[in-house]
Amino acid sequence: MKDKTIDYVLKTTWLAVTKMYNEEAAKFDSTMATGFALLSIDPEKGTPSTSMGPKMGMEATSLSRTLKSMEARGLIERHPNPEDGRGVLIFLTDFGKEKRAYSREKVLTFNETIRKSVTEEQLNNFYEVAEKINNMISNKNIYNQKENSL
Repeated sequence: MKDKTIDYVLKTTWLAVTKMYNEEAAKFDSTMATGFALLSIDPEKGTPSTSMGPKMGMEATSLSRTLKSMEARGLIERHPNPEDGRGVLIFLTDFGKEKRAYSREKVLTFNETIRKSVTEEQLNNFYEVAEKINNMISNKNIYNQKENSL
């Protein structure tokens, strides 16, 4: 893999993970995005819809489409936020909680399987590198650096 770029490895790995989760979710007429949304909703207190996009790294239009589909399938309910009259809280239905538990089980299985296949040091290195990449991007240390004047 030494001749592959870092972004190529990140992208192909994420695509493989996405494909794996979508194949598993399809067995239950669902998607990875739905499973991820289920896991992002607090099962007891609900979750403000405005906080879900940033939490999931989804654009508002994609999230809106996902939530609409989830509501139509009876996985979630929307209720006005009593603390913010303009806001909406997303709550899981009993069916949504059931599907959330299933999604959680699949994520834990994935994590356990990876943990059995790599050393703690390798996993810590992976997390460290991923955090470094995220910080560099967040702090605009890659493309938005000040140009050195000639």
